Amino acid sequence: MRGARPGALPRLVLLVAAGVILTACTEGRRGTAPAPSSAAGPSGAERAGEELSGQPEGARFEDATAGAGLSFRHVNGATGQKYIPETLGSGVCVFDYDGDSRQDIYFVQSGRLPGYAPQGPLRSALYRNAGGGRFEEATDTAGVGGPDRYGFGCVAGDVDGDGDRDLYVTYYGSNVLYRNNGDGTFTDVTERAGAGDGHWGAGASLADADGDGDLDLYVANYVVFDENNNLYCGENRPGWRTVCHPRNFDPDPDVFYRNRGDGTFEDATADAGIVDRTGKGLGVVWGDYDGDGDQDIYVANDDTPNFLWRNRGNGTFEEVAGLVGVALSEDGIPQAGMGTDMADYDNDGRLDIFVTNLAEETNELYHNDGNGLYSDRTFVSGLGAPSLLDLGFGTFFFDVDHDGDQDVFVGNGHIIDNIGLYSDTITFEQKPALYRNLGDGRFDRLAYPEGSPLGRRYVARGAVPFDFDDDGDLDILLTQNNGPAVLLRHAGAPARHWLAVTLAGAPPNRDAIGALVTVEAGGVRQVRYARTGSSYLSQGDRRLHFGLGEAAAIDAVIVRWPGRRGFAETFVSVPIDSFVTLEQGSGGRPVQGRSSTVKRTEVPR
Repeated sequence: MRGARPGALPRLVLLVAAGVILTACTEGRRGTAPAPSSAAGPSGAERAGEELSGQPEGARFEDATAGAGLSFRHVNGATGQKYIPETLGSGVCVFDYDGDSRQDIYFVQSGRLPGYAPQGPLRSALYRNAGGGRFEEATDTAGVGGPDRYGFGCVAGDVDGDGDRDLYVTYYGSNVLYRNNGDGTFTDVTERAGAGDGHWGAGASLADADGDGDLDLYVANYVVFDENNNLYCGENRPGWRTVCHPRNFDPDPDVFYRNRGDGTFEDATADAGIVDRTGKGLGVVWGDYDGDGDQDIYVANDDTPNFLWRNRGNGTFEEVAGLVGVALSEDGIPQAGMGTDMADYDNDGRLDIFVTNLAEETNELYHNDGNGLYSDRTFVSGLGAPSLLDLGFGTFFFDVDHDGDQDVFVGNGHIIDNIGLYSDTITFEQKPALYRNLGDGRFDRLAYPEGSPLGRRYVARGAVPFDFDDDGDLDILLTQNNGPAVLLRHAGAPARHWLAVTLAGAPPNRDAIGALVTVEAGGVRQVRYARTGSSYLSQGDRRLHFGLGEAAAIDAVIVRWPGRRGFAETFVSVPIDSFVTLEQGSGGRPVQGRSSTVKRTEVPR
């Protein structure tokens, strides 16, 4: 890295954790304008042979964006003034909003900052899944285009217990809660529900914190920023200005909302013990890290120690990240936490944690050693060194090759559009990273040829796994800052077996958020948690996907249902290579054309 020129802030590029990615904004664009191919590369016009040539076997992808009917383009509203919000948007949520058992897509729009004048309205976009791998925009009909504010993230879940999924969207300013009316439309109920929150909302996630059956809401807030008092940072010469480091801003404290049981919320932040106000939160995910049956919360903070809120079992929390070993880097310093995920990557039954960070830091892998403690496995796992020049945002664990262990995807893209002035080695647009799990606690970053979908460069932000074409393997959906969304179809899954599980829980938690699913097959036990938001400001496919390797049959599927009265059920005769729905207390319910009825044997919890 080349040293900063005279006049630059000390360690600007090394430590900056928020910056602007500004491409040409000579004219405003509608939120759903056709996406240009320059950033995402060839799509519909590409021949399949060219698209897949040279890609790793079992992990080949093709660009399916245009073919799927997706044309959303994120707009960051940059004007050269380097407002810090410009760099962070935006997220994407996958959820079934119309109850047809197909997963739909919601993209969050950003857009309007001082001095930026778009030609038309800047709106978030909802795409209805029409089946067959095709989507149709339904934003106007559904009424979720959003207010004229700067949007960031989203999360979806049934907050009022009426059987359909509501939508919560975070903003710089008051957030928005859309109630699903059950007829393909939504109503803004933010004021009545009491969940607006006037801070700078970033990541958000829903789970049942207190075991009463309804979904509570955690909102990670970022920093206190006044667009009327925008600081100047970077070298004082034309073209060298950059966004200011987050340490120039006070933290914006997170908020925890307890669901009253009727879809309205009370601010229970203090009552729940969430009193640490030092975090600058971005990514957030729920998961039972200590295996005690309740949901804990992990928050990726930007340049401040990360949070791990341990649930005491009654919906109150204590912050234990430093104590258990997931607050800092391996060197003991805070990093620029962006996206995060929890999963069991080594099949020992415990949830490990992955966090994406700034270039010249590393992404961080924390291994769950049991007894509530973690060890840093970043470098010994092979995930450290390959990420040093990347700036990671959206991330998730998934089994890309169906071999029975979970691989890692990271969407990369820098935060400073003129980073080339400050560095000889770090770029603005960056290649995503797919790390294959070698099965012995180590990962190998797969190499993709230039021009292939994972060999191109993006300015990635939100990223989630999503089997959009219902073929049994997981595809990749990602957003770009000030660029088009990208849908990458998995076109090279090996001839191995798989299972996709949908959970049907008891009301009001019909999606069984917080349930633990264990699949036993071929001598391997795999676990997955049903959850909502994760990654970076996003939410992925709610169906739980398991690669089964060469296993010819499934021995058992065990579901530990959520809630105070939760119990465990063992489902047998579950078919391989199938989408199945497992219904709480009944042993399974078929979904026409895609699922199978399974038998149930109850076991002690």
